[in-house]
Amino acid sequence: MEISVLIKNKTLIVSLTGELDHHSAKEVKDMVEEVIKNRGVKNLIFDFSKLSFMDSSGIGVVIGRYKLITAMGGNVAIVSCSRNIDRLLKMSGITKLIATYDSLKGALKTIQEEIS
Repeated sequence: MEISVLIKNKTLIVSLTGELDHHSAKEVKDMVEEVIKNRGVKNLIFDFSKLSFMDSSGIGVVIGRYKLITAMGGNVAIVSCSRNIDRLLKMSGITKLIATYDSLKGALKTIQEEIS
């Protein structure tokens, strides 16, 4: 699992490469929470364009960070899911809570408009 983070206008963008499963979930959770708490971000975008696999542990990571960000009054988005990950997100009900976008640009634009 490779994790990269970028902060743009109080929005944390977390790009994941590889597999988000029970082996990597804690590392992703801990890193994202550390950045949220220490860098003053308000919103979160998960970029799954390079994510090849996700299991229920990954669902837990997404839902947990969704709860954290929304409790702070922020928004969460998911970008660029493969067909299999999109299906998993729909089956879990996440797509009823979190907006999904085809591009990072689209997600950033929507989140920035909601801030204004």
